[in-house]
Amino acid sequence: MDNERKINWFPGHMAKALRKTEEDLRLCDGVIYVLDARAPYASINDKLMKVFGAKPIVYALNKTDLAPREEVDRVVADFKSKNLDIQPIEGLNKRDVEKLKALCLASLAEKTEKDKSKGIVRTRRFMVAGIPNTGKSTIINTLAGGKRAETGDKAGVTRSNKWIRLEGFDLLDTPGTMPPRMDNQRYAEYLALIGSINDEILDLEGLTLKLIEILKNTCAEEFKEKYKLEDTDKEPLALFEEICVKRGYIFRGGEYDYSRGAKAIITDFRKGKIAKVCLK
Repeated sequence: MDNERKINWFPGHMAKALRKTEEDLRLCDGVIYVLDARAPYASINDKLMKVFGAKPIVYALNKTDLAPREEVDRVVADFKSKNLDIQPIEGLNKRDVEKLKALCLASLAEKTEKDKSKGIVRTRRFMVAGIPNTGKSTIINTLAGGKRAETGDKAGVTRSNKWIRLEGFDLLDTPGTMPPRMDNQRYAEYLALIGSINDEILDLEGLTLKLIEILKNTCAEEFKEKYKLEDTDKEPLALFEEICVKRGYIFRGGEYDYSRGAKAIITDFRKGKIAKVCLK
């Protein structure tokens, strides 16, 4: 298992999407940037931030149901201390996304008043952006009250920009975009773990060892209970193999089916079946 492989994922459609995003940004009043509460800081694409320039940004801290409440509160407090607009949400919660919409409109209040004084009244437009699989389309659909944007549980479902017309509030759904190069490999691993990177390019077995190390250090009791482990005071490989035995992921002849075990453990993590975790 090669757990030292560098993680980088920037396929051709992302390069095209980044150019289109920069082009369409001039049509928007502001940006809703969606973060995953399980890896909030890793979710920030510095390349996109440079594209946004001086446009007002409202951060939607999504999937808060999958992260510890105290960590969500800590992230929100950190952003606010930097005078950044942020709203913690669960993408399927109508009340949460309405709060997000209100914060977006509030971020443009001064501009709206100036326009009114000039006799200009128009619909506000926000670009919805972020890395893949953070729940951008789910948030849009909740705001719209129905399926208006394509969703999926894997990275890269949305492939093109699409306007979603709401009452007095227009949204531009954009494809999830990764940085052209991941210099911070710890963040790259976090993004791989939460499903923001195509699994087909990943060493899932090596990634599972990293995940087990995180779980035994951050939520040992929940981890132990989930897989009925004897204890978690072992090396990650030994724990990985114990899980394979308990789940029956064994080839004929007694060899461990690491591939099947890795997929199962990572899927459990992504679905929140092990514990609520915030990767920092």
